Amino acid sequence: MIPATRTGWYARTPLIVGALGLVMLGVSVAVFSPAGLLDAEDALVHTLRNLGLSGAAVLGILQILVAVTGILPASLLGMAAGAIYGFVTGFLLASISTMAGAELAFILSRSLFRPTVERLFATRPRLRNLDALIAKDGWRLVCLLRISPIMPFSATSYILGLSSISMRWYTLGTLASLPSLCAYVFIGTLAEASLSAWISGRTRWVALSIGIIATMVLMGRLGKIIKSVWFPANRDDGVMIDP
Repeated sequence: MIPATRTGWYARTPLIVGALGLVMLGVSVAVFSPAGLLDAEDALVHTLRNLGLSGAAVLGILQILVAVTGILPASLLGMAAGAIYGFVTGFLLASISTMAGAELAFILSRSLFRPTVERLFATRPRLRNLDALIAKDGWRLVCLLRISPIMPFSATSYILGLSSISMRWYTLGTLASLPSLCAYVFIGTLAEASLSAWISGRTRWVALSIGIIATMVLMGRLGKIIKSVWFPANRDDGVMIDP
């Protein structure tokens, strides 16, 4: 017999295993299958164009799945959206779908995994304090995580769902991922232009440079938060530290 107090956990187990499987699949594809992505983009553009208006719905669904699982680079669909629907329509379609996928991943993580994290924190004051400080940093920390290239988009969504950051701050910070998506949509619109390769290369370098700067700032903020938890003397942010 399964104890009554553990029924909820066992009921959620299939969903938890499924979510973890999707994330692991996405990471595996991103790490071990980088070759052939350009061919995949060409095939995707050709297929969606043949679908007509229904292709927009298919692209939107694919973008949501990518944001939830990370099974493909978001840049691939962003460029496809620009190539098929132009800059304005393509960006609106890609950005709305990406935000919807980010919200879905956050909700899944918050509902499935957060209860377990809260039980863990109940007996570990330092981790509870760390969680409180991360939540206090709010949208600023989310923004840096979204700009920095060190964390995959979907994995970041699930990790933030484990924290106590509010959905409002999560959503606001996630908007920081849209400028890079906008750049990829723009690159997609230049698919037939002779300057596309030149602009694409420089756009990627700009995005990488911004990401490196964001990563440095992120590491500094995280280091400050961790130091304040383990060395709480002279704190002035108003967060109470348990002994």
